[in-house]
Amino acid sequence: MHELSLCLNAVEIIEQQARKNGAQRVTGVWLEVGALACVEESALRFGFSIACRETLAQDCELHIIHKPAQAWCWTCSQAVAAERYDECPLCHCPTLHIAQNEGVQVKSIEVE
Repeated sequence: MHELSLCLNAVEIIEQQARKNGAQRVTGVWLEVGALACVEESALRFGFSIACRETLAQDCELHIIHKPAQAWCWTCSQAVAAERYDECPLCHCPTLHIAQNEGVQVKSIEVE
């Protein structure tokens, strides 16, 4: 379950930023998950709750933002959003080249 290691890394970043800004507690976290990151949302939520134990982020609310991958179609020469390794949504050719898929990123935290 690689989601737990992703969560442990995210919580480390969250705690660093919260402490740096003098926060007493983290109340909300927004994680952006790339469409092709191979992350199971339920496992991510479970791993996040475990990773947050005994940290400033314990019991915070987790918000997940799903982000499509960016791809380039070799046939129609267009940049498109891709949800999975599929055909081009414009010309329907199977010639997509995935250009960008961020994985999991901490986008925002809410603190007290």
